[in-house]
Amino acid sequence: MTPRIVHVASGREWRGGQRQVWLLGRELEARGINQVVVTARGSELARRLRSSGTRVHEAAWTIGLDPRVLGPILNELRRPALLHAHDAHALTLAGVASMLTGAPLIVTRRVTFPLRRRFFWHRARRIIAISRAVYERLVQDGVDPARVVVIPSAVDAPATAADSVDMRTRLGLPRTGQLAVMLGALTPEKDHLTAIRAAARLVRDLPELHWVLIGEGPERPRLQREIVQLRVSERVHLMGELDDPHRALAGADVFVLSSTHEALGTSALAAMAQGVPVVATNVGGVPEVLGSGCGVLVESQNPEALANMVQRVLRDPGPRRQLTVAAKQELGRYSASGMAEQVLSVYRSCAHSLDRS
Repeated sequence: MTPRIVHVASGREWRGGQRQVWLLGRELEARGINQVVVTARGSELARRLRSSGTRVHEAAWTIGLDPRVLGPILNELRRPALLHAHDAHALTLAGVASMLTGAPLIVTRRVTFPLRRRFFWHRARRIIAISRAVYERLVQDGVDPARVVVIPSAVDAPATAADSVDMRTRLGLPRTGQLAVMLGALTPEKDHLTAIRAAARLVRDLPELHWVLIGEGPERPRLQREIVQLRVSERVHLMGELDDPHRALAGADVFVLSSTHEALGTSALAAMAQGVPVVATNVGGVPEVLGSGCGVLVESQNPEALANMVQRVLRDPGPRRQLTVAAKQELGRYSASGMAEQVLSVYRSCAHSLDRS
């Protein structure tokens, strides 16, 4: 028997973690699971969950640790339920609610950074790590390995042609223009600087190549300065946010991931699902996705290595075809349905705790 589930997810932005909450909620709803998601009022996550039939309790949630969220969580725990926190801010709020009510606590860890505030992580009944790299980081931080289960994130079905965003038209490029697409918040760990420096190395060798960076974040001013300094303003385009970044993958010639830290690389999975070859840095959980020949790995913070590999993939159709074929075979491991079934197993393993909470 599957218990009632109260999810807590901050949802104040729309990134990979929020997409995973939506996919999980959608899949559990299709299985008739009794659930509710406490998240930020008016967020994209709330909108998508409602559209898939999942019940949402929208809360005033404007800062990370917003105390106003505690009331809605406690309100949902008036009936017995498991608590599932989906990010660090959600964990603190859900952890307090768990201590007040005795509700068993489950949490998902989506990054490979060291734990900073460890109390609630050590109190959780189960921790879902989205990759082996995340698992190993948690164990290094003193978490009992028996309480950690690895469940990879899922990739959704690719966008249809009608849903895609035509970047060539938007940028006024010819149809023969080549596109290297990057998805991700403009934050230090995504290391877009290395990608911009790689782009500068390819201006002469690949005169039709344009780099499209989808995302927003605090690094934008620094990246803009680098683009100007390297004189690649006509070749590297900071496009800001899209309501669904994956829509920008349609028509891409290569997907580039230049991160210095990456728990799994769900944006790479999205590219694989659209048949776009992937060049990515060999960090965190990325080798778990691409290591079997589904993509090409390069060392991080090395613009020359990144540029050389992008050039090789774009110039040689043979390896490009091999990458996309291998990627299609690998994607079965990352289905939303399979992910949901594994999470359900975690819930059921904790169901007995409701009688003793």
